Amino acid sequence: MADINLKEVTLIIGVVAACYWNSLFCGFVFDDVSAILDNKDLHPSTPLKTLFQNDFWGTPMSEERSHKSYRPLTVLTFRLNYLFSELKPMSYHLLNMIFHAVVSVIFLKVCKLFLDNRSSVIASLLFAVHPIHTEAVTGVVGRAELLSSIFFLAAFLSYTKSKGPDNSIVWTPIALTVFLVAVATLCKEQGITVVGICCVYEVFIAQGYTLPLLCTTAGQFLRGKGSIPFTMLQTLIKLIVLMFSTLLLVVIRVQVIQSQLPVFTRFDNPAAVSPTPTRQLTFNYLLPVNAWLLLNPSELCCDWTMGTIPLIESFLDIRNLATFIFFCFLGALGVFGLRYPGNSSKTVLMALCLMALPFIPASNLFFPVGFVVAERVLYVPSMGFCILVAHGWQKISNKSVLKKLSWVCLSMVILTHALKTLHRNWDWESEYTLFMSALKVNKNNAKLWNNVGHALENEKNFERALKYFLQATHVQPDDIGAHMNVGRTYKNLNRTKAAEESYMTAKSLMPQIIPGKKYAARIAPNHLNVYINLANLIRANESRLEEADQLYRQAISMRPDFKQAYISRGELLLKMNKPVKAKEAYLKALELDKNNADLWYNLAIVHIELKEPNEALKNFNHALELNPKHKLALFNSAILMQESGEVKLRPEARKRLLSYVNEEPLDANGYFNLGMLAMDDKKDTEAEMWMKKAIKLQADFRSALFNLALLYSQTAKELMALPILEELLRYYPDHIKGLILKGDILMNQKKDILGAKKCFEKILEMDPSNVQGKHNLCVVYFEEKDLLKAERCLVETLALAPHEEYIQRHLNIVRDKISSSSFVEQPVFPAGKTSGIEGDKIPTENEKEIKSKPRPIQIIKTSDNKSQSKSNKQLGKNTDKETPHKTTKEIKEIEKKRVAALKRLEEIERILNGE
Repeated sequence: MADINLKEVTLIIGVVAACYWNSLFCGFVFDDVSAILDNKDLHPSTPLKTLFQNDFWGTPMSEERSHKSYRPLTVLTFRLNYLFSELKPMSYHLLNMIFHAVVSVIFLKVCKLFLDNRSSVIASLLFAVHPIHTEAVTGVVGRAELLSSIFFLAAFLSYTKSKGPDNSIVWTPIALTVFLVAVATLCKEQGITVVGICCVYEVFIAQGYTLPLLCTTAGQFLRGKGSIPFTMLQTLIKLIVLMFSTLLLVVIRVQVIQSQLPVFTRFDNPAAVSPTPTRQLTFNYLLPVNAWLLLNPSELCCDWTMGTIPLIESFLDIRNLATFIFFCFLGALGVFGLRYPGNSSKTVLMALCLMALPFIPASNLFFPVGFVVAERVLYVPSMGFCILVAHGWQKISNKSVLKKLSWVCLSMVILTHALKTLHRNWDWESEYTLFMSALKVNKNNAKLWNNVGHALENEKNFERALKYFLQATHVQPDDIGAHMNVGRTYKNLNRTKAAEESYMTAKSLMPQIIPGKKYAARIAPNHLNVYINLANLIRANESRLEEADQLYRQAISMRPDFKQAYISRGELLLKMNKPVKAKEAYLKALELDKNNADLWYNLAIVHIELKEPNEALKNFNHALELNPKHKLALFNSAILMQESGEVKLRPEARKRLLSYVNEEPLDANGYFNLGMLAMDDKKDTEAEMWMKKAIKLQADFRSALFNLALLYSQTAKELMALPILEELLRYYPDHIKGLILKGDILMNQKKDILGAKKCFEKILEMDPSNVQGKHNLCVVYFEEKDLLKAERCLVETLALAPHEEYIQRHLNIVRDKISSSSFVEQPVFPAGKTSGIEGDKIPTENEKEIKSKPRPIQIIKTSDNKSQSKSNKQLGKNTDKETPHKTTKEIKEIEKKRVAALKRLEEIERILNGE
């Protein structure tokens, strides 16, 4: 084996960079969304051990809906990408390009085992530029192929060094090979097939046997005419070690998937559920289809499922001829490689092994897979194809007559492949461009029409999306997902009747429930969302809540581990005012997923509904243990601590609110509640700062405006409060407490009795029974020296609140004043004393205005989209209703103000009595 030199490495890396530089500008598309954007295993907050418990898509391997694709080392590289650039796609694509260059360089070293230097470089260049690799390199999820290939080739190269002098066994390379096979398998399952290649290499290349020689030796041994040669015994020992190691890896792999194969539907792979001989004829035909893609990659498609390749239902189908020709050609090459000695036959044999053995897991011949054809699985088989092409070119170019022509053809192939790869990369720029390019190749795949619709839907272009979804239902009338997509789009267009009809059509295509029969094995989890989506639609009608609940229960009966059904049902039960049952639903969901921070948050909301704040706080804390940056848990737990009135909890509440505003710097609610905490702690300057920040973000923030004005009035800055109140009343002219505070400041600070009068009159226009406004207007009449009018006003006020002793007392004072013969000459009370006659109502009304708690609603909602979405709602809302309960400290403050008001009242009475 010749060593590779720097020039060859530079050439290959340069070619890879030239072909794939534009892939750096592509986004996350197709399967990248599930594997990258929706995969929590990438986040640093997820424990590393979780990577080894979940599948490639972040689903626990124990769940039935798991695809059983166990690739923790690949996910670990995604996690490293996330660590450096989070969800910026460029770094992910760059690392894929680097890995492809590494594979190409290692492949060059493998080629030099069987080809001369020039042919090896050509094979490596063909591999580097082949357009079939765009799905594996430009699609981020293709990294599983790239990483597995690196360790696949490294394991093979290691094994080639296991033969020592005099045909002795060198165990270190064998041990390293077993380790590298295990690593390759942890990157992608096909990595284990390198063991088969090592076995073929050992027997036919390292030991130089041919099939006739093996048959002769075996025949003599069985007839007792000879013994097994020592070299063959050594070979058997090596093969036994390899096979035992492989068997051990297979056993471990089976244990990981818990002896369960993934659940696929007839839409993923129609032939897999077809009867004999349709299944066999179709699966065998797929082999020449894959070979043709390697030979002529002019029409590439990202998705070959559903109706892309029609089933072969008869032996008379003309496509069976392609299958026959393919197997004849493959058989001829196999016979040549196994029967004849020499370097050429060895090269052909190893090329065939590289093509066939790594493809076996994806061939559907031994067990069904979730696709019909997938270009990315041809990444390793294309190595054997490139070796065959390079070897054939070597034979042709050695003939002087065809030498120039062979070079011209080779140059054209490499150039056209490179240009095709460069052009194909742009198809992966976005989901829309990818699926539109696929539709140009195949219009019989309903999934492609659906995916174009999804891409348009993500852009909020619902009208165009609907056309593609409807076309999907025409291409595949029994496609449940297509009808669900139509229903969801109708809902987004507010055409609820049409949406319900589409959901009902999808539901009618589902298997009918038979008591005692389990459906989990043959129902795709995403199809069960039809029950969730239909229930979410009809529950908008208050009279159909029970019907919606029945749909949730139906979904649960069909798949008891359907977590989203429990979550959505819990939400509905809260809406139906059944918090105890809602709690049961969430606890069931938590049994299925204890590490879901959102579920713990939802359970906290249920406890708030049950008036159990301590339990709610415990669940909020549990959510934050799982996800310290859970924004709603941070916010609402802080509000809960604040409302508890416990001083010792305030520092932690402040800390959580600071974390919240760090995560949500544009949410004014966070700053407002920080301001409220600061007011509770008498940190006036800090409170002013937070309130101003809230108002800066939301100019019409009702509660922030009022409380800032109140803060100014309480800190002897009443004149600064007036412009804030003007702003508040400009947005909310009917803000009664704002009008009361403004009237108080105008009368007591500005001496503007007329302005105060307008404020109180406006209050009574909106609410004639408002005791505070009515009483304060009486005070204005008193200040205007209209004692008779003040008397009538106080009589009317007393009728509204007959139990308020201070109103009766003030009425007596006014009547005494009227009865005094000298009341005209008596001076009226200074403006500053007026608030005393008002009793304790203005101070009470001017207390802090706190955002009210609406009915708690859990944060997780089931979306009509293919994946669940979250509609996060906060406990606090930007309203100005008072909280129903005041803290002990607030009550003490009110009492102090009442005492002060009574003292002022006594002083007024003494003045009236001439003391």
